[in-house]
Amino acid sequence: MTTVAAVDLGASGGRVMAGVVGPGELVLHEAHRFGNGPVAALGTLHWDILRIYADILAGLRAAAAEFEPASVGIDSWGVDYGLLDSAGALLGNPVHYRDARTTGVAERVHASVSRREMYQVTGTAQLPLNTIYQLVAARDTPQFAAARTLLLIPDLIGYWLTGEVGAELTNASTTGLLDGRAQAWATALMTSASIPPGIFPALRRPGSTVGELRGDVRDDILGGAGAGPARPLPVIAVGSHDTASAVAGVPAEGTSFAYISCGTWSLAGVELGGPVLTEASREAGFTNEAGVDGTVRFLRNVMGLWLLQESVRVWAARGQAVDLAALLTEAAAQPRLRAVVDTGDAAFLPPGDMPARITDACRRTGQPVPGTRAGLVRCILDSLALAHRRAILAVQELSGQHVDTVHIVGGGARNTLLCQLTADACGLPVVAGPAEAAALGNVLVQARALHRGPGDLPGMRALIRTTQPLCRYEPGDPAPWQAAARRLHG
Repeated sequence: MTTVAAVDLGASGGRVMAGVVGPGELVLHEAHRFGNGPVAALGTLHWDILRIYADILAGLRAAAAEFEPASVGIDSWGVDYGLLDSAGALLGNPVHYRDARTTGVAERVHASVSRREMYQVTGTAQLPLNTIYQLVAARDTPQFAAARTLLLIPDLIGYWLTGEVGAELTNASTTGLLDGRAQAWATALMTSASIPPGIFPALRRPGSTVGELRGDVRDDILGGAGAGPARPLPVIAVGSHDTASAVAGVPAEGTSFAYISCGTWSLAGVELGGPVLTEASREAGFTNEAGVDGTVRFLRNVMGLWLLQESVRVWAARGQAVDLAALLTEAAAQPRLRAVVDTGDAAFLPPGDMPARITDACRRTGQPVPGTRAGLVRCILDSLALAHRRAILAVQELSGQHVDTVHIVGGGARNTLLCQLTADACGLPVVAGPAEAAALGNVLVQARALHRGPGDLPGMRALIRTTQPLCRYEPGDPAPWQAAARRLHG
């Protein structure tokens, strides 16, 4: 039996898990869970990265107090980064991808590099939150002028833990600055966008060793655990983009499956052996991101449970008590598909009064406006299931890969109403779970690197199937969903 510590950071919350792996056994123990969200200062949205780091250390201390972890792995959301100066100090809190600084930046970038040309190199969907557009927006700032190293969020945490710099491949593939076929930094693209290639560190792959914990960090984490300060504790690169770890944690059998990693975002797609770089794929908003073991995550970013999370936050801020479980039960009793919205509407991207934006969208499109919170939640979930349907149909057409099962992993796997609606909308069975797929994928890549776990992705997924609780949802009548899709998208 081997125990490893998995740091899994999402856009709305983080957790540190102790994962125990052995023959026929895979168990997660929650060491620490904490909230995460943007902080506005002087009109800019930031991540509170030092508080996140403090929570990670607290979680690692808690894990070490109960177990003897053999390694640590870190995964997080993509695209965001910290800049280091020549002495290795952080030049300010990382900016949140929902910040408005990238408004209009894509047009400036594509004046010198066409969208088609960029997609042929990177295979990355050209979303305003991509790192390339963030960097161009920051290009004239004093921080950018002083920057000598750029580290994506999990690499920044790994640097603080070990003192070693690098860029793990799966997260690098979210930046819009990676040559997807060469699996190398796209330096010519960087130069065209006036981004200095020298700030990007060497790439590393899942399963490689980042480094050992610095002495002061190791003593802080292990000193009170009775293990003694001398025991080395390596940090191992995992699929450091949380979706890469989540897809590694999909309990699929065979290849005819689609996945939806459902949390703040829904990442809906298939796993392929190579990228899809067609113009149709680019126009449909599909991205090619690196996965574990050389796989390609061919997927579309769908605005996920963010609409529900932000609505709940707004209601709570107004002093309106929110019992989410009760609200979902009420939503299940509402008429289906009474009003639906395009979850990809740019109006839904920034924080703010989400209930008002949704009701405005219903009003603009001549649909009934939800009059209750339960009605609004049903509108959100029906709309999200339709977005899942659209992505799953498109991914099959664009990739040529047939899908007979949809796997929902991540926090959305706990939302039984959303899972059933997705099965109905897609006309396919949905297997929901595990909710902690990213942490499980993180754990299993670490265990394999230590020669203590399954040696390949099919073996990892088989272990998850036999050890984790899963729930299957059979589809109902697809006709109402087909009609609603025509109503929404023509």
